[in-house]
Parts: sequence; structure tokens; C-alpha cells
Amino acid sequence: MSEPLFRHDAYLREATATVTAHADRGVVLDRSLFYPNGGGQPGDRGHLTWSGGEVEVVNTLKGEGDDIALVPADGSDLPPVGAEVAQVLDWEQRLRHMRMHTALHLLSVVIPLPVTGGQIGAQKSRLDFAMEDPPEDKQALEDALNALIARDLEITERWITDAELEANPELVKTMSVQPPKGAGHVRLVRIEAGNEQIDLQPCGGTHVARTSEIGPVRFGKVEKKSRLNRRFNLHLED
Repeated sequence: MSEPLFRHDAYLREATATVTAHADRGVVLDRSLFYPNGGGQPGDRGHLTWSGGEVEVVNTLKGEGDDIALVPADGSDLPPVGAEVAQVLDWEQRLRHMRMHTALHLLSVVIPLPVTGGQIGAQKSRLDFAMEDPPEDKQALEDALNALIARDLEITERWITDAELEANPELVKTMSVQPPKGAGHVRLVRIEAGNEQIDLQPCGGTHVARTSEIGPVRFGKVEKKSRLNRRFNLHLED
């Protein structure tokens, strides 16, 4: 089992760990700074160093059970099992993923329709909606999204049981990606302004602490993917 350090502190950039295994998918550590690919968010990159060696981490994947596997660059030497390593995150990429991920949560507020798909990227992200007709005013939606971002809303989290989630199915906005269940509890990400709740939904990904950290965003193409689905592409302005 890999302790998910990113779950406790998404802003942690460096940490030590011990190598517990060499798995088919990569190097497994007892505690992982790196977020594994899942829920539409790509796996983290960075590098590991240890006494006598260093390896580039080109991706992070879910391993067996609760293991997190750090994928090394092809042909790299691996740290031996039992070695203590220093993990260093590609922080620029992670921060862009955090900003994008939170922006997509806000987009689901601006467009209150069922989400049929999504993908986070450092340069471009998207959400697909069950939307038959094109938006009447694309610019008005973009302006509304940027207005929410500029409010400097706080992002917090809390946990509920699997049973509580099953009793409140309206919390799940995504039709294509189900929240991580099976551990007995589910993490909810809340966007709020004091006592005003802007958004609340299950999510296992990493987020910024306040919406102002996202910065201005802009829409790319709004694409018709099928008769009942439209894709909104989103870019960070910087």
C-alpha cells in the first residue's frame, strides 16, 4: 500500500519514501508524492534520487490494490527495494493540473447539465455535457466562469461513507466516471464562499486552495460530439 501524500497536501513538492517493490507498472513506494492517472487527471511526473542514483518519473499509474506505481524512463536503473529515495515533483505540471481541475468543477456550476466526459491537461482541458442545442451565448458562459474564479472562493474537503453517497446520488455529476468507492468512504470537494456552497461533488483529484489561483481562463472550441453531447474545451490564459 502506498500512502497518498498528495491527498493530505496537494502543495507538497518533495518528500522521502522507501521503495517497497518493483512492479510491472513501475516503482512502488510506501508513500507517494505523485498522483496516479485517474478520474480524468493525468499521472504526475518528476524524479527520484537515492544514494548512488537518480531516475526520471515519466508517469504515475495505479498499481495492484492500493499501490501507486511510478513509471521510470525507458532503460533507467531503478532504486533497489528497501532504499530510501527523495521524491521531487514536476511542480509546474501538477499546479496546472490543479488549476484546471478546479476550473472544470466551476464549469459544471456554470453549465448545470449532466457531465458525460472530461479530461484534464496542462495545456487544454475539456468537459462534455448532455447538451442537445449549442449554447446561446458562449461568451456569457465564459464571463460567468471567470467571475466565479475571481471571487477567490475557498476549496475544502470532507468525507462521507459509501452508504451516504448512495443515499445522495445527486452529488455525482459525471455520468462516465464514477467516484472512487470501495474503501468505505468517499472524499467530497466543496467550493464555498463563507456559508454559501457553490459546488459539492465526489472527487479524488488534486485542487488549488482558492479559485483565484486558477487565473483567467478562456473557452476553445465548443464541439458537437453527438446528437446529445457537446464538448467545451478550456484553456488557462497564461
